[in-house]
Amino acid sequence: MGFLLPTLFLSLLLLFSSHQTKAHQFNNLNPPTTTATTISNSSTERKLAGTCNLFRGKWVYDASYPLYDPSSCPFIDPQFNCQKYGRPDSQYQKYRWQPLTCSLPRFNALDFLAKYRGKKIMFVGDSLSLNQFNSLACMIHSWVPKTRTSFSKQSAISTITFQDYGLQLFLFRTPYLVDLDRENVGNVLKLDSIKSGDAWRGMDVLIFNTWHWWTHTGNAQPWDYIQEGGKLYKDMNRFIAFYKGLTTWARWININVNPTQTKVFFLGISPVHYEGRDWNQPAKSCMRETQPFFGLKYPAGTPMAWVIVNKVLNRLKKPVYFLDVTTLSQYRKDAHPEGYSGVMSTDCSHWCLPGLPDTWNVLLHAALFG
Repeated sequence: MGFLLPTLFLSLLLLFSSHQTKAHQFNNLNPPTTTATTISNSSTERKLAGTCNLFRGKWVYDASYPLYDPSSCPFIDPQFNCQKYGRPDSQYQKYRWQPLTCSLPRFNALDFLAKYRGKKIMFVGDSLSLNQFNSLACMIHSWVPKTRTSFSKQSAISTITFQDYGLQLFLFRTPYLVDLDRENVGNVLKLDSIKSGDAWRGMDVLIFNTWHWWTHTGNAQPWDYIQEGGKLYKDMNRFIAFYKGLTTWARWININVNPTQTKVFFLGISPVHYEGRDWNQPAKSCMRETQPFFGLKYPAGTPMAWVIVNKVLNRLKKPVYFLDVTTLSQYRKDAHPEGYSGVMSTDCSHWCLPGLPDTWNVLLHAALFG
């Protein structure tokens, strides 16, 4: 009962605010000359190059897809390698995202390698960051299959290096972005601490993601207590905890990021498809789904987690580009590993590769080159 009032207050505040202000991408990723937020409070649509909302569109069949052959990419984690583990259909690989009012530039790895030669790109987050990290590595590798590459893993950091170009892709695994530490009382999720952020420094590009682990309970929950301001809590409303943790991340960005050296992105909420009622088919899940949702409006609507992300990003003082992939990903009920994963027996949370994360990276590429 003690959390009821703050929960209702935060939920109503965030939901009300989301209908009045929208998070917006800045039109030019070159660092601004002032500290004004690049996600501005206005009523215009999200724009890139001044006119086009890349995140509003539809999925279209494209026979030239996928962007790479999964059997030729050495970087796909078993949990995403659906064809290797027996998925009988492949049409889910053939869909391309088409914005309504413009064309999305096709990914060109040679341009990417030329621009980011000798650079460092880091994905920071949970297994969805691994999904996107693997995808980008495969997309680049398909253009230069004979180039020398190396892979290493040390503690929370995995590294793929394209040696002939000096390009390093990093993955830093941290499901909450804030710290999860082992203490005498057990595992403690610290909502106001990011000691691990030291590893994020010195990057040319940072792509952050978090949400899925905030919902885990029971045996799937890796913490025993939540800590804030020196006080321990056995539990907390998960939306409030997420808001507090993300606010700590935003504070880290404001203090530690130099926009002239580092471009920062935040990947929108990646949806799950365990409950068919989300797309008006309550008897179904993602299992055996072979086509995207083609309706004009996804029935489940906007997730509350998206509203929270939007609210926090609006308050940032440093430029952060919002890769707002939630709606376009909601349509892809067909693109999960389902039962064809080397890790999970039923997976309606992650995404097959090739597949949806490739589109996330095509959008990342468009933003970097826009």
